[in-house]
Amino acid sequence: MEHEVFVPFPVEAVRRVLSDPARVARCVPGLQQDASAGAALTGRLRLRIGGSTITYRGALRLTERDGSYELSGEGTEARGSGTVTLMLSAMPEEMPGGTRLTCTGTVGGAGRLTEFDTKTAESAARRLLDRFAAALAEELRDDAAAAVEAVPPAAVEAEGAPEFEDDVLDDEEPPAEAAHARRTMIGRSAEEVDHAPPRGRYAPVPAPETASGTAVLRWAGPAAAIALAGAVVVTRALRRKR
Repeated sequence: MEHEVFVPFPVEAVRRVLSDPARVARCVPGLQQDASAGAALTGRLRLRIGGSTITYRGALRLTERDGSYELSGEGTEARGSGTVTLMLSAMPEEMPGGTRLTCTGTVGGAGRLTEFDTKTAESAARRLLDRFAAALAEELRDDAAAAVEAVPPAAVEAEGAPEFEDDVLDDEEPPAEAAHARRTMIGRSAEEVDHAPPRGRYAPVPAPETASGTAVLRWAGPAAAIALAGAVVVTRALRRKR
């Protein structure tokens, strides 16, 4: 029997899974691995064929040879004396959008399996390989999700953070007068700072003085004093003449 399946992931990723017996075991539909099996592929395999289900108890072996992966095994019926042998080879090949697995294999045995014709047996085997490919793709999706979760949030933020040029930062430097005003206010109370008059070029410009008003006020005092002194002298002189 020969059958091809497609896995939508790169060939190197597919090879990593096929090289790990424990991960292959997770992808085999109906395989219940023994708790004490460790890395060995031993346990029970439920095979649905036609309208029946046959459970086999046995072991599988995974080997890599010339770029292909070979799965071989044997088992006995859990409820009967029938036996089964399996030899399956899978060759991963890169293709657009993913990986093609070309599978060839043979199955032999005695017991209940011989009750079904070749077409029915091959149909069950193709369905098993299709489900294996779907489980393999799901295994690789979990790997991709775990890789994304492993990236620290800070690294993602740093990667997307905008870059600033030095001249932009220079434009944002505060004026020297403003910086000096802030330094001189250190240590003063909040009320003093709030009511402190602006300094430097931020201080209010006083209104220009008018020449007429300032001049009159500047000379009015001395002129009045001189006039008063003169009046007193004249008054005394007139009194003496009388």
